[in-house]
Amino acid sequence: MPHPDLTLTPAGPALAPRYDDRRTTAPGSPTHTRTTARTGVRAGVHTPRNSYLRLFAVPGARGFIAGNLIARLPMGMFGVSAVIMIAAAYDSYALAGGVTATGMAAGALTAPWIARLVDRYGQARIAVPATAYAVLGHLVLLLCVHEKAPVWALFATTALTATSPNTGGMSRARWAHLLKGDRDALHTANAFEQATDELCFMLGPVVAALLCSTLFPEAGTLAGAALFLSGVLIFAAQRSTEPPVSPRTASGSPLRVPGMAPLLAVFLATGAVFGSMEVVTVAYVDGPVAGPVLALQAAGSCAAGLLYGRARRTVRLRTCLAAMTVLMTMPLLAASTGSLPALAAGLLLAGMATAPTMVTGMGLVQRLTPASQLNEGMTLAVTALLGGIAAGSATGGWAADHAPFAAFGFLVPATAAAVALALCAATRVGGRA
Repeated sequence: MPHPDLTLTPAGPALAPRYDDRRTTAPGSPTHTRTTARTGVRAGVHTPRNSYLRLFAVPGARGFIAGNLIARLPMGMFGVSAVIMIAAAYDSYALAGGVTATGMAAGALTAPWIARLVDRYGQARIAVPATAYAVLGHLVLLLCVHEKAPVWALFATTALTATSPNTGGMSRARWAHLLKGDRDALHTANAFEQATDELCFMLGPVVAALLCSTLFPEAGTLAGAALFLSGVLIFAAQRSTEPPVSPRTASGSPLRVPGMAPLLAVFLATGAVFGSMEVVTVAYVDGPVAGPVLALQAAGSCAAGLLYGRARRTVRLRTCLAAMTVLMTMPLLAASTGSLPALAAGLLLAGMATAPTMVTGMGLVQRLTPASQLNEGMTLAVTALLGGIAAGSATGGWAADHAPFAAFGFLVPATAAAVALALCAATRVGGRA
């Protein structure tokens, strides 16, 4: 006898058995759905043909999607806002970069710990106070910059922002809970989340730069803090879709799960692709159009991710990395011509390999990680990416400064993609996600 589960009825919460009724019409028809009591969708009910619209039809999904989108946009705002704010007050981009790098490093260290608490005690119970503390850190940093406090104070206060929870990971955990047993729908949800990431990191810097330049240097940080806190509050309020706290049956860290450490090594090399591409592109273009040109990579990734999410089958991680290795040579070839439009087109093509690779990789993390440690497992993946981004940024900056020819720096992301592919092939990590 299956364990009962709670579902919402017109009269309120009621017990309903967990079941997976597949005795419905053919896949793809307007009434077809894989119904479960977990999603609250009944067989035979008219559902949209579009796989993404079906995600929005899941009860409670719209609320946590909206809240998470608001909370995630500042993730692309805080870094640029801090750089502009600190550079304006101290007239030093080196100091601004050092302070933001310190905050990123501190966040990478604390993120798995925050995620472990989320898994153990629940999203709402941990995410809200952790976000409030991080927002307080951003505001304290703002005050220190405004009052031109000693440099050491900036490095000390930016560490206070390190409690920011992984909002993207919490959203993916909700989808894994709601769509458990439906791998196709979960694949579409993961693709939607990756496209959301790309959209936020594409729009966030633009919004931050606009606010800081048109209002005052601290405006981007203030707006980001307000959006972050309000978005997490909205997200946490959607209790009907929050995954239940599972008994902690697994011991130790998800790092001990077979296959996880090699997968994180692949994520580390993949992060170096992203970090180096950003730096070498800015150094190559060296002007105000660098941002829009670089945004084309995120635009290509967003479009490819949405298309990949509608595919009925996924490909192996090794295949995605092979495609990334090939496409990352496009900016190198385009930059060798000296044409800015050619570079823009090359970045657009290169970005098309990003989202499918990340969707497939995150799907593997979800498969490998025990349900009671899902937030921690996905946060470890994000931490590996951040470590790779930091290493790639440093390597890309060195290559840009010591370039024997203009396009030399674009060798770094192409090489990093090849390293990720080699690691994946050598460790035989991955499969159909």
